[in-house]
Amino acid sequence: MSAEIVKVDAKSPNASLIHYAASRIRAGDVVGIPTDTFYGLAVDPVNLHAVDRVYEIKSRSRHKPLSLLIGDADQADDLAMDVPDDFHRLAHKFWPGPLTMIVKASRNLPLRVTANTGNVALRVPDSAVALALLSATGFPITATSANLSGSAECCTSQALFEQLGERIPLIVDGGRTPRDTPSTIVDMSNENSGWRVIREGAITEEQIKNVIS
Repeated sequence: MSAEIVKVDAKSPNASLIHYAASRIRAGDVVGIPTDTFYGLAVDPVNLHAVDRVYEIKSRSRHKPLSLLIGDADQADDLAMDVPDDFHRLAHKFWPGPLTMIVKASRNLPLRVTANTGNVALRVPDSAVALALLSATGFPITATSANLSGSAECCTSQALFEQLGERIPLIVDGGRTPRDTPSTIVDMSNENSGWRVIREGAITEEQIKNVIS
């Protein structure tokens, strides 16, 4: 069965449609959603069946952890431990926005989400649709890109439908995403070695250095 497509305004999404999509996520469905970078696959990260479905849908290696979207930096305290001061400096500067930070995961997070790494990748998206979904679900949601592993990321719902339309039940169509570059990923999980950029995306390493050097 092909995915249902629900169209919303990217800047002012309809509340009833957002609550519908959120109810599907709470029910354990995998939902394609727009973010400020690419479309992502959203599920409840503590629903292990839903997490497994994300790996199956993407044909993603189980050794790769899933990043999470959160509503604000304060939520990081519930999902991570031993968060360094530089995390808060970068969050203050770049969130909401295309910056993903890897920190030590809280023991409350299932090992499948962290892929047994003991770490979690967190981001506050600069997307009205994604933030509205986070508010409506009441918990963090996964943020892995909505594409087959090894295939191009999707900037439109049509591109997402062409790749995964037969594999997921619902796509929230918020139009074209504002960027065609991924978030920058900064690893802060090793307190001994400090921070390092493991993927330079929309935010440059130079911008990172200017904040925390």
